[in-house]
Amino acid sequence: MSDSKDKHSALAEATDQPVDPSATNATSSGSSRCGYVAIFGRPNVGKSTLLNRLLGQKLAITSHKPQTTRHTILGVSTLDAGQILYVDTPGLHQRGGNALNRYLNRAARSILTDVDLVLFVIEALQFGDEDALALAEIVKAGTPAIVAVNKTDRIADKARLLPFLQSLSERHPFVSIVPVSATKGDQIKRLEAEVLAALPEGERLFPDDQLTDRSERFLAAEFLREQLMQRYGQELPYRTTVEIESFTLETPSGKRQSEGPRARIRALIWVERESQKAIIIGRRGEALKAAASQARLEMQKLFGRPVHLEVWVKVKDSWSSDEAALASLGYGEY
Repeated sequence: MSDSKDKHSALAEATDQPVDPSATNATSSGSSRCGYVAIFGRPNVGKSTLLNRLLGQKLAITSHKPQTTRHTILGVSTLDAGQILYVDTPGLHQRGGNALNRYLNRAARSILTDVDLVLFVIEALQFGDEDALALAEIVKAGTPAIVAVNKTDRIADKARLLPFLQSLSERHPFVSIVPVSATKGDQIKRLEAEVLAALPEGERLFPDDQLTDRSERFLAAEFLREQLMQRYGQELPYRTTVEIESFTLETPSGKRQSEGPRARIRALIWVERESQKAIIIGRRGEALKAAASQARLEMQKLFGRPVHLEVWVKVKDSWSSDEAALASLGYGEY
């Protein structure tokens, strides 16, 4: 048998490789693994969807539009054998040169040298210029990397994956290459086991019940922005951002006191032009009301408490092209 056939056979076996139970349960020696893992790649490959699947619940916002993620966000996965600290990043891209796009690329690149492992996410049977750019950044950083080949559920003939996986193995000495479907959950346990095995030994850094280090205030802004990304077309979502003006916890009085504190949130949606403000609000405010209502429900699920949400729309001219305006709207840090 030729070397090429040997490699393809190995890759074929890898796609159906069973998970070693010792990788996700306590090891016989009692050692624990812990480390930071950057989820990295071009826009729209499913990085945030993959993070949510790995965590087993929704933390990062998602949409079918590229560049939905604008900030790094930590997701803590606590397992019997250790703790994986996933860091979701904005998609590394070549389009657009305004201040917001520059910020997104800086945020993505900045994390690579500060983590123990990179989870390089690509789309099955796709490897374009922006994927190559992302790989070049990984090589430059010198951080070990695992490839998650996502969206395999869209490939009817799985045999087509084999030469693609082989070509990936020739691009870089990756720790491993794992075909997955973040949407369907295919091979997620195996990916988790591969990631954990690649991390250094160490004690857990966060309490077992902690999901993220981001505040509820930050997550409230993200969940409202998610609705803008999902509901409005063309470039409008990229010309909007959300600022939480106030976030307070109130204890109900009387019979409702047993329900515990409720969050009262006042949010501002910033746009760049008056015409955009009118579109966001919609006829008789119906569009804005629908977006706010769904965002409120998502917040209640994550926060585990009732939420009262007030939303206003304001104009800040060309905020996405102004470094100072970006900083004032929370884009000063990664």
